[in-house]
Amino acid sequence: MNINVPESAARRAERSNRRAQWMRQLRQWHWISGAVSLVTMLLFAATGITLNHSSSIESKPVVTTVEAALESEGVAPLAKAPNSGRALLPRETAAAVANAIGVDVGTHEAEWSEDDAYVALPRPGGDAWVSIDRTSGKVTYEKTDRGWIAYLNDLHKGRNVGAAWSVFIDAFAICCVAFCVTGLLLLQMYANGRPRTWPVVGLGVAIPVLIAIFLIH
Repeated sequence: MNINVPESAARRAERSNRRAQWMRQLRQWHWISGAVSLVTMLLFAATGITLNHSSSIESKPVVTTVEAALESEGVAPLAKAPNSGRALLPRETAAAVANAIGVDVGTHEAEWSEDDAYVALPRPGGDAWVSIDRTSGKVTYEKTDRGWIAYLNDLHKGRNVGAAWSVFIDAFAICCVAFCVTGLLLLQMYANGRPRTWPVVGLGVAIPVLIAIFLIH
């Protein structure tokens, strides 16, 4: 025979205190993760709209071309460079290019041919490249700028952004996961007093699932 033993006041108080501690901890994690990721979350939300409507957002690329000639000390090392494949520019040549056009090419591999060395300089929101004639030392630099919307879109996609931004968006993603998980746990704790909580959460799950099943081809 089962006998229901009333819960003592001390045990109820202990359980209530434990719940209050968890709620305080969750609220702290929730607001910290939200505060850290707030600005970047707004950026990613806004660029989500611009990416979704990229075909209707006109952009006129601005192309800048600069030509210069290298000094002899920058041209001479090119004779010993490979005739094919990829390799860094000789240090003297890279320094001469930087002095001539103000562009650092020393850390980017060049594509070598018998006639020239081509250095691709991809960048968010545009493109750039440097071509060096191995015989004459003529340098051609071209930069394409597609505007700030394209720049922000590439930040969203992680395109040509470098290692630092890649690490940052990984950390940002972790903050977003923490924000969502702590928010879900807080919803669970408050759900008893708010009966519409789970129907609304279920609606948020059902809408994208139904669109994906029935409206995406």
